[in-house]
Amino acid sequence: MGLAERRRALGHSQEKLAQLLGVDRTTVGRWESGRAAPQPPQRRGLALALELSFQELDSLLTSPRATGRKTTGHHSSDTTSAGDPDEMIRREFLRILTVSGALTLLPVEEAEALAEGVRRGTPADFARMNGHLWQVYQLARSKGSVHPVVMDQLTTLNEALAGNSSRPLLSTAADLFQLAGEVAFDANRYSDAVASYSLAASVSKDAEAYDLWACALVRYAYVDMSEQRHRQAAQILAAAERLAARGDNSLATRQWVASVQAEAYAGLGDLDACERAMDRAETVRDLTADGANGGWLRFDSARLAEERGARYVQLGRLTLAENALKDALEQTALASGQSYRRRGAVLTDLAAVGVKRRDAEQVVTYGREAAGLARASGSGYVARRLRTLCDDFGPLSRDHRVAELEAEIAALSTP
Repeated sequence: MGLAERRRALGHSQEKLAQLLGVDRTTVGRWESGRAAPQPPQRRGLALALELSFQELDSLLTSPRATGRKTTGHHSSDTTSAGDPDEMIRREFLRILTVSGALTLLPVEEAEALAEGVRRGTPADFARMNGHLWQVYQLARSKGSVHPVVMDQLTTLNEALAGNSSRPLLSTAADLFQLAGEVAFDANRYSDAVASYSLAASVSKDAEAYDLWACALVRYAYVDMSEQRHRQAAQILAAAERLAARGDNSLATRQWVASVQAEAYAGLGDLDACERAMDRAETVRDLTADGANGGWLRFDSARLAEERGARYVQLGRLTLAENALKDALEQTALASGQSYRRRGAVLTDLAAVGVKRRDAEQVVTYGREAAGLARASGSGYVARRLRTLCDDFGPLSRDHRVAELEAEIAALSTP
């Protein structure tokens, strides 16, 4: 019997089960098809709703029907490893490192030792594995390429949490949920991103990890702002600010919260509040190099120019915006290892300055480079920003160069 059969035996539709668990119907569908696995808090609710023990639920989730595996008389080279999740995690982790060009960061021997530690459920090894996954995520041209190994890591972490709910392991789970949310957000899968950030916040609360908790709320606020719900984002960020005040003052959590608050205030048209928030964000310069951990907290002084420039674009302060964004463009040069997504966002903001000035040359120059980066990386985030930019072209679309750019942007694939 599979998950779907058990649900039907109890008389539940997918919609009814989703309502009981507080998730989307499509989430239940993904669980039943094996395309996704329920997270720890969801597993508890799912077991209760289906009247199963945890062991019985795990059996259903790992059955051939639930995982989408085919049982045939043939055994491909992947068949044996399919039954060995630890080997799959190690292989997928090494594959992602290879694809991203990040093998120099982690020798093969260390990766194998790390995977063995993960198999044992050691919190320190989980934390180190997460740290490497964040590095791979930052270096990967296509953020979506990291998705398989993140999902494998989550599956293994779920199993470890079933027998050990220590604070270090909960903190590691909150860290990984944020990374899963980042991958989903970049692909424009907002429902998945919100679910991941919500789980990260909930688990951070249980772990009493205030900085992690605050950062989960910041990421949640980004989803609201992407849908122009700036007032709701400001409310979430106010809660994040209170949490960050209880966290580690040596970390850049408070400054990152302030920077994103500036974005929310700019969206509301409040210049004074935006400027005050950016001034608070500027205090990141006073922190040591360890203020940003390079994983779930990546805000540092190198991001100030692009953030301030983007806020000035929102507020229509075009000269200030252009000066800040050109400084940011130098800092996000691809040769320095910065992400395609960050550089694409800066280029899109510079194109937006051109739109507001009705300068077709500026729009095309920066817009084409941003479109090229979106195409090369598959970034749904940059593609979405560019499509929003097209909405403001207006009379500029009569210029054949702008019209060609608009067609190029329309052709970008969005996950």
